[in-house]
Amino acid sequence: MNRFRKPGVRVFSKCLWKAIMAAGAVLATWTASGAATENMQYYRPAGQFFVGDCMPFFQDGVFHLYYLLDENHHQGKKGLGGHQWAHATTTDLRHWTHHPLAVAITDENEASICTGSVFHHDGVFRGYYATRRMDGTEHLSLATSTDGIHFEKTLPNPFASPGEGYAPRAFRDPCVFRDDGTGLFHLLVSASLTGCPVPDRGGCLAQFTSRDLKDWERVEPFLVPGYRGVPECPDYFAWNGWFYLLFSIDGIAHYRMSREALGPWLRPEVDTLDGPMARVMKTAAFTGGRRLGVAFLPTLEGGKDHGGWQYAGNAVFREIVQHPDGSLGSRFPEEMTPEGTEVAGLSFAPLTQQASGDAQRVQLRAPEGFAAGHLAGTPVNARITFRVVPEAGASDFGVCVRGSGDYAEGYEIRFSPPERRVSLRRPQSGTLEFPPGNALLNVDGLDRPFSVDLVMSGDIIDLCVDKRRCLINRCPELRGDRLFFFAQNSSVAFEMIAVHSL
Repeated sequence: MNRFRKPGVRVFSKCLWKAIMAAGAVLATWTASGAATENMQYYRPAGQFFVGDCMPFFQDGVFHLYYLLDENHHQGKKGLGGHQWAHATTTDLRHWTHHPLAVAITDENEASICTGSVFHHDGVFRGYYATRRMDGTEHLSLATSTDGIHFEKTLPNPFASPGEGYAPRAFRDPCVFRDDGTGLFHLLVSASLTGCPVPDRGGCLAQFTSRDLKDWERVEPFLVPGYRGVPECPDYFAWNGWFYLLFSIDGIAHYRMSREALGPWLRPEVDTLDGPMARVMKTAAFTGGRRLGVAFLPTLEGGKDHGGWQYAGNAVFREIVQHPDGSLGSRFPEEMTPEGTEVAGLSFAPLTQQASGDAQRVQLRAPEGFAAGHLAGTPVNARITFRVVPEAGASDFGVCVRGSGDYAEGYEIRFSPPERRVSLRRPQSGTLEFPPGNALLNVDGLDRPFSVDLVMSGDIIDLCVDKRRCLINRCPELRGDRLFFFAQNSSVAFEMIAVHSL
């Protein structure tokens, strides 16, 4: 049994806080405390700061976004992270207020304030997090608050360490929830079992239980999913009669579902909430029985061909969709989707005889072969919406954005009903070229009418299919002004086309 002291002892002072701020100048290059931001979709701080793991939380009508403030892509504190919890709040998703750091580095042995979660009980906000020390080991810590803004670290700090049977450098991302049926509190931790018979398959969600949030007992792991690596950033919630458990593998959030608070857990056919580049998504409730997910889009430096993906980047918000069978999906939050100004005067130009239409509707008839046409003069930064109506037997069709020439270049968004696949790729890609980060798999309904919402902002292309599946990626190379419509071995109509400049 692990017995921990009651939290409540303050371990940092205003003087120390000022010293840290002066030494690191964090708030001088980050959005100023108390400043307003109109839209947090695709947000990143100024300077060499980025949004890392996100930890959304909702209480008393206020949506809190805690996130790891990353400096120079995990290079702080000799490559151990140097992260601290940044914080912004909103009540309507449209207007946001930025606050001082919620949990900051206050000790020279703190290499990083790592990911965790916030739990509210008896009027106290409890920020559970992992402390990565300068030796690389990871331990659990706690900070408390009465308003969700001003947190104080507690003693003992840390209050728990891996202990026998767990790897010392993989013990992070604490998540606390209460089983209302038993009144028991559960603490889940991303961990790795030692002595696993199959190497690197011991990643698990370690588990502690408590009746008072003071004394914790280590019990059997909550879940050992069998993937390579550690299941990171767990999230647990109840929603409309279902219980959900989330965890990320290689940065991709997976989920399990159950009618019972502690399982048994079911794995749905599509067990991911979003595209592969929306990293380590976690969720929180929102007004009106809604639920939001927040992830980060990593930064691309040096180009995809050179493996230039770097930790941390821009915040990505999703509205979680719950289907009648309890399975989940995601769509753009309406309040956070940029509207822009409608682009007038666009005209349609066919590239093949099988293409016809205008700026609002395009018809392509190519049951065998390839048909295409385009709208010229579309902005580089734009929101494009349309409805797709495929005919029976359609094979491949879609749009190509930021295009140029006669379908020479661009970013192709290809819908493939027989393979139930949506992919983001270049027109020159071969038949079998579908990089994992650029595709959605097992997408039902592509053989019947569906809607498409597409946002292009800077180097970001963000796609929502039928208000239930999303795919985001960075596409920085091309800036063409042609919007192509294409059909390959397909007959399809694109209706209600609208282009808005952002």
